[in-house]
Amino acid sequence: MTEPAGLRGKLTDYGDSEFALFLRKAFIKGAGYSDDSLNRTVVGIVNTGSGFNPCHGNMPQLIEAVQRGVMLAGGLPVEFPTISLHESFAQPTSMLLRNLMSMDTEEMIRALPVDAVVLIGGCDKTVPAQLMGAASAGIPAIQLVTGSMLSGTHRGQRVGACTDCRAFWGRYRSEEIDDAEIAEVNSALAPSVGTCSVAGTASTMACVAEAAGIALPGSATPPAVTADRVRIAELTGRRATQLAHEGLTIDRILTADAIENALRVLLAVGGSTNGIVHLAAVAGRLGYTLDLARFDEMSEQTPVLVDLKPAGSHYMEDSSDEIRTGQTRSAIRRAVAWSRGA
Repeated sequence: MTEPAGLRGKLTDYGDSEFALFLRKAFIKGAGYSDDSLNRTVVGIVNTGSGFNPCHGNMPQLIEAVQRGVMLAGGLPVEFPTISLHESFAQPTSMLLRNLMSMDTEEMIRALPVDAVVLIGGCDKTVPAQLMGAASAGIPAIQLVTGSMLSGTHRGQRVGACTDCRAFWGRYRSEEIDDAEIAEVNSALAPSVGTCSVAGTASTMACVAEAAGIALPGSATPPAVTADRVRIAELTGRRATQLAHEGLTIDRILTADAIENALRVLLAVGGSTNGIVHLAAVAGRLGYTLDLARFDEMSEQTPVLVDLKPAGSHYMEDSSDEIRTGQTRSAIRRAVAWSRGA
């Protein structure tokens, strides 16, 4: 196993490696680092924060927590930006840009002197783009999702993006509700930062990333604005540092069996059909092809275990509330455990 190279790795090609290291040391000092930083395992932290991406609105808190986890494990955390995509702030669609984001992620990972990388994303196309890019880059990587938003309330009814967005818009277009009410509900649908709180693509990819083993156990469900989400971020930073020393590259985690686990959980949570499209792309980067006949067979065998909108009645937020009958987090964990024993 090769030891982490840290800031001595991936030297710029000037035709003189000693000069390249000399120059890098000079600029490290310019960035405020000491020579000691050259001896640390470097964990890159992908920053996909953007003023156009409320799904990633907790990015500063997550980065700070990941940095703390890396440092507690003896590593050196260094954040760097990539493209950020949001469903409502991309023209014509974010899907058009998913592959561009994956290429950006891959090339930055390849170019920078990082021994491992934490991929922070959440909105629909960002997690698959990051997994695609990291799979091609081939270094140790771990996914950290930003987490779901809280649900809101409209005239005594719980509401949340984005299933309820379409439901209320349909009622408005059919003239069941008026201009005043549609404006009122518009202010209740997304009451906090974070991803949509239903079984859309964001929540689906969070669950399948955990099921596939590329994200920490229990990391899919805590909402974006909770202390649980921040603690998971710290643990993710710690684990990323360990992955660098173990040399546990992404291809050894996202195996064919892991991807089948992910597909099984997608079925068990009643997840988005977009998850199949994205998992096929991630699998393709690793040399696998999804067996759709096998997926069809699995769909006949796998019960829906999670009472989550739109197939059910609950929200991702309910995962951290044991009083509610949905108990989403427990059900998702059962789905993951069941898939691994199936």
